[in-house]
Parts: sequence; C-alpha cells; structure tokens
Amino acid sequence: MLATIFTLSLFALGSLAGAPFNSTGCLCTYGQPCWPTADQFAELESQVSQPLIYPVPSASACYPANDPSGNCTQVVQGWTDGNWRSSLPGAMEEPNFESFIFKNGTISACCLNTSLGVPCEQGSVPVIGVDARTPQDIQAAVSFALRYNIKLVVKNTGHDYLGRSAGRGSFVVWTHKMKNITYDTKFTHKEHPPTKHTRVRLHVLLVLELDRLMGATVFTALTVDAGVQWHEAYDAANQNGRMMVGAACPDGSIGAAGGWLQGGGHSALSPTYGLGKELARTYLYSFFIPGPTGVDNAVQITVVTSTGDHLTVNNYQYPDLFWALRGGGGSTYGIITSVTYRTYQQLPVVMYSMQANVTNATVMKELIGGMLRLLPNLTDDGWAGYGQFKNTSITYASVNPGISTAAVNASMQPLADYLLSLESKGVSSVMVITPFDTWYAWITWVKQSVDTTGEDGVNLMTTSRLLSRDTLVNQYADVAEILYDCQGSFNMVAGGKVSQVDPDSAGLNPTWRNAIVETLCSVSWAEGVTAGEIAGKIDQLKVWINDMYALTPQAGAYFNEASLFEIDWQYTFFGSHYARLKEIKDKYDPYRLFVVAEGVGSDEWNEELTCRW
Repeated sequence: MLATIFTLSLFALGSLAGAPFNSTGCLCTYGQPCWPTADQFAELESQVSQPLIYPVPSASACYPANDPSGNCTQVVQGWTDGNWRSSLPGAMEEPNFESFIFKNGTISACCLNTSLGVPCEQGSVPVIGVDARTPQDIQAAVSFALRYNIKLVVKNTGHDYLGRSAGRGSFVVWTHKMKNITYDTKFTHKEHPPTKHTRVRLHVLLVLELDRLMGATVFTALTVDAGVQWHEAYDAANQNGRMMVGAACPDGSIGAAGGWLQGGGHSALSPTYGLGKELARTYLYSFFIPGPTGVDNAVQITVVTSTGDHLTVNNYQYPDLFWALRGGGGSTYGIITSVTYRTYQQLPVVMYSMQANVTNATVMKELIGGMLRLLPNLTDDGWAGYGQFKNTSITYASVNPGISTAAVNASMQPLADYLLSLESKGVSSVMVITPFDTWYAWITWVKQSVDTTGEDGVNLMTTSRLLSRDTLVNQYADVAEILYDCQGSFNMVAGGKVSQVDPDSAGLNPTWRNAIVETLCSVSWAEGVTAGEIAGKIDQLKVWINDMYALTPQAGAYFNEASLFEIDWQYTFFGSHYARLKEIKDKYDPYRLFVVAEGVGSDEWNEELTCRW
C-alpha cells in the first residue's frame, strides 16, 4: 500500500471528512471551553499504543523547592546535556522556549534556580500529547486534533531556535521514541502507482528509464524512524562500514529524521558530498522533466499528512511533496515517520585546527576579515569547518575526508602564510593537523573532546546569514566588523559540491547553492531576568540582523539556526521557492493543521499562531 489510512471509530475521533477546515477562525487551546474533556482524551488513549503524556518543564522536578517532586539532582546534572533534554517530552534545548511572556511583561516559566522564589509554571510547554511509537499513533493524534480543532505541535528532540517544538496550551505529538533503524545494501525506491494523468505518468516513466540506463536506482541506504538521533544513526552506519551526511553536533543529540532535514540540514560532509552525489543525474532530470527532480541524500521519506494518509514519497511518487520536505521547513506539510538516506563508504579524514590570539581590536577585525576571504578556496578543496570569534581570539577546526597529507599542506598553506604575515602585528597562532582512520573516529573524538558549554540548557536566541563567495571576497571587512561586534561564529558547511547542485532540485532555499559559510550572532540571558531585560537583548540581536541584511539583502538564512525577527522571512528562509512551497502545503495540508513560527503559510496566522486572519 502506497498510502495507509488508519480508520478510527467515528464515535471516538470523528472522520476527517467532518473535520473543521481552518479557512478562518481560531484553534482551541487548554483552558478554553472547547478543550476536549477527560473522557474524550481517554477515548484517544484507547486508540494509541502508549498512555498519553503530560509534558512538564525541564526543571519541574525541583519544585516545590522545599520538597522537590522528583530527582532534582538529576535535573541539575543533565541541564546542559542535549541527550538528557531531548529525552523529556517537555524540555526544549533552549529553556527560554519553555517559557511564555504575556503582553503585560509577566513571565510564565520554570527556573532551575529555585532560590529565585518564583513559581514553576507551564509556560509554553504543551499540556498533553501522544507518545508516538508507530505511524498509526500519529494518524490517531492527527485525527483527534482535527476533530476538536486543537492547536497541535510536533516534537522530537526540541533542537529549535524558533521555539517550534513548543506551544502554550497545545497538544503535542512526541516522536522521540520511534527508534527503528534499517540498513539495506540494495535499497530501491517504491515506484509510483499507475495514473490516468498522462503528464505525471510520462514524468515517472522518464525518471525510471533514466535510472535504468544509468543504473542509479539501487542505494546502500539507512532508513531511520522519526525519533532516531544522529549519534544513533552514525553508530548504525559505522557498524556496516558506512558514513552519512548528517549533523556534526558534539553530542549527536539532533534528530536525524525531523526538522534537521526539513530545514536544510548542513553537515561537515556538505562541501565534499553536497546535498546530492549524482550531479549528472540531477541535470539530466532537469533537462528532460519539467519541475525539480534533483537527488538528495534523503532518497525517500514517509509522512503522515493532515488528511490521515501515510505516504511514501520520493522522486517517483508524490514528487512535489518530496521536493518540499527537503528544505521547505519542518512541521509544515505533515509529520515525518521515517527518512531513507544514502550512505557512503567510510573514509579516513584529516582535521586541521587552529587558534590565533590577538590583543588589538583593529588587528582582530583584520584577522577575521582575512580569514573569511580565504574560506571559498577551502570549500573548493572539500574542507568543512567551524570557527568562533572572541574579543582576542579565533578558534577554528575543519575536516576533509580522503585527503592526502600533501594535499592538506597545499590547501592550508595560504591560511598559514596569512597568519604568519600578521605576527608583526601581535598575532600568535598554533596550527595542528590530526589524521583519523575513519569519519566515525573523528565524530567520536568530537563527542568526547569538544566542550558544549553554552549550547544546551541556556536561554538563547540566534540569527544567521548565508554568505556567498562574492560577499566574502569583496565585503569581508564589513562582515568582520559585525562578527567582531557580536563575537559571532561561522559554519563553513556550503560551497564545494553544494554549489554544483541545481538550485531547484529541492525545496531548500536556493541561496544555499551560492553560499560558502553560515555566520551566526547570538544573545543569551540568565534565569530570572525581567521581560524588559529580555527585550533589550532582542533589540541588540535586531541590530545585527539589520546590519547583516543591509550588507547582504539578497542573501538568506538557515531556517534551523535563525531568529523570529529576520527581515522578510519568507524570502530570507525560502527564497524564490516560497510561492511553490505554499501551493504544496495547501495541497497536502488542506485542513491547515500544521503551522509553525515563520513556516510556510504562517503569515496567514496571528502572532500566537492560534487564529487565522
């Protein structure tokens, strides 16, 4: 079956045909008279495989302060651990998204620091939900949300800088425990069913014939369910001598089959493998077949839509939805239940790391700009890397798979020469080249060695910008001024093979195909500060957003690492693809069930995403 519809009893959940169509009006949230009763939730519980969940804020076990309701010591120990936070249905990676700020400045939150003397409140944490273990569980939850017109959010790990895994007074589908992984040395796409539409059938036949002639229908692939995290996917791939293009977060806690993919999903392997390996095949498809049919590392996806269908989508069936799910934004078109990724043979990698120290602000800006100017050549050579700027130092580490020692030295010589040229201005630097037998060995080293302080369990907002080769070559000094001011960072995860893929091959923002690096600026704040103090931090973030936008108005931002305050967010996040993505969303989500902050179609909703205009 290419589409599975899980039929629930009319008495329990109602039929989709009778579900409300959100053309106008508001969603129901907890505390309103329209909210389902305990008996109605009990009916839902009888339809799913697990008891319903009642998420609470991540610090709730520490309250009441004089008699904690749970293991507060465990909370304190795990507070900055991404895997611990992702294991809790109510925890977000950044706890500020667990809170809620009212119009009058009152904050509903639950602070780890119990000595602040403020109560632990629910904030924006969903109040009830389904612990999904199967696609049928998700279908039941979707049907229930439609029948009662309640606000729905989707959460796997809660890695999200826009707070899209939370929603005040909402109902959550928690996919985190869908952990099945399947390795297949001879994976083939499921073919499209027969169709009476001549154009669509011709599309499919041409694709199948091209694949047959080019022998490209068989992949060595790994299929991961919705709750699988990258450290689990890497382990499974390595056990079979393979590696994957995936997130390079130190603890591996990011989900492999959810928002990471749907938002674009950058990787330390991107400049080497891009978002698609078989580039000639992509261009052949673009020549013969109308519309984007590019090949990405995600070769097949299964997804539950608001109509209750469980669809298998790829380049042959539902190709428009497959296109949108690859970069068109998470929790927007449906709820992904699994993703199949192509894998690659394990290769040795070389890591190049560098630290430079400066005492003069003017020289520091010169160093930042000069380094940015050199990055395009490094991505051309297959390097991916990550850099962090402080007032008086730069730290940088990059990796390259399958490169020889001689090639490393030749590739990095311009950077070494540049650093040497600044010694007379007080710049001191240390460079280290470290070989690893395999990509997996490097990932393991990262997990064991990299300090993740400040990444999880911190109140944080960030903004990003995707910078092109032209910007880095001609405007590096202006960019350096902004990055020095915000003590920012950069992810060198584009360029190389990424830039060789047809920009229309996936729903991803086309800006990625011209980008070399993603730059980031962030603000953070302590627990217990006032709404006014938080607003001040946001105002500073907006200054950097405005400055970078003025410098690069045609650039974009990475949807998964950005803020709620980006200028012209439709273009910034989705570029020229927004209109087509909106058409696809309307087609596959006719009930307007899936809405997230700054997601496709969210401009039709109010700020709280509870009422349509």
